[in-house]
Amino acid sequence: MRSMICAALTLLALPVLADPLPSWNDTDTKERIIGFVDAVTDPAGDDFVPAADRIAVFDNDGTLWAEQPVYFQLIYAMDRLAQADPATLTTPALEAAAAGDMAGVMAEGEEGILQVIDATHAGMSVEAFQADVAEWLATSTHAQTDMAYTDMTYQPMVELLRYLRDEGFVTYIVSGGGVHFIRAFAEDAYGIPPRQVIGSQLESEYRVTDAGAEIVKSPGVVFIDDKEGKPIAIDRIIGARPILAGGNSAGDFAMLEWTTAGDGPRLGLLVHHTDGERAFAYDRDSHVGRLERGLDEGPGRGWVIVDMAQDWSRIWTAPPE
Repeated sequence: MRSMICAALTLLALPVLADPLPSWNDTDTKERIIGFVDAVTDPAGDDFVPAADRIAVFDNDGTLWAEQPVYFQLIYAMDRLAQADPATLTTPALEAAAAGDMAGVMAEGEEGILQVIDATHAGMSVEAFQADVAEWLATSTHAQTDMAYTDMTYQPMVELLRYLRDEGFVTYIVSGGGVHFIRAFAEDAYGIPPRQVIGSQLESEYRVTDAGAEIVKSPGVVFIDDKEGKPIAIDRIIGARPILAGGNSAGDFAMLEWTTAGDGPRLGLLVHHTDGERAFAYDRDSHVGRLERGLDEGPGRGWVIVDMAQDWSRIWTAPPE
């Protein structure tokens, strides 16, 4: 009897490990993620990966925060054009953007979107642009949810980023969005510093004026960090193949494909937007964040498909009501 009591007391004295992913339901998805992290961080295991090689990359729009009805960076640009001098609205896309006509902007295609981006991003120093983005994020709300945009980050993904860093990973954002736009909020929202944000880039130039030396954003695109551009950017900037990649759309397929094609343990993760009640449901036919090939081929490639409705007990980082 004494030995049984001692054993029970010993068990009671054992520390209770906190759940690293509390907003994830106890599904196979969560089990696979934790199992992967356990395997690559166990020095005694066959799948151990040294901390220097524990690199994880994530898309932003639709993966770490929402992207409906369109990318938030485009909404920012349209809001800024609404305040512009009408004389500067020289194209149908600019006129539509200033009027808040989202359908009109989209009807002008990629060229029209780039006109809107150029008109609202170019001519500003990087510091001034990022300060303007931060001010917009602090004062603007989403038309459908009435939430601040930075409250529309996904709490389960924020937890995943934190969990990975706690386990010795370095986390990067690799996004089709503008690099300076994302750098304006990534550290506060995700704990990812600006130097670990990779994104699309406009032209820029170095200027020395009475205000000092600065980098000024200019019209024109240098690099679109999307589709096959993502692994290229990772190779150029990080210089190593990640062991974990997370995305949500066709624009992320090549990044996951390249990541999981490497030697040793690898994990690809796709966020599938199945929750139309708490968030937005879309995949194959969406005008943004279209997910088709990943759904068809991902399971066969061993990728984890995150079912938002089933796998997440909570969606937003905003405090639950």
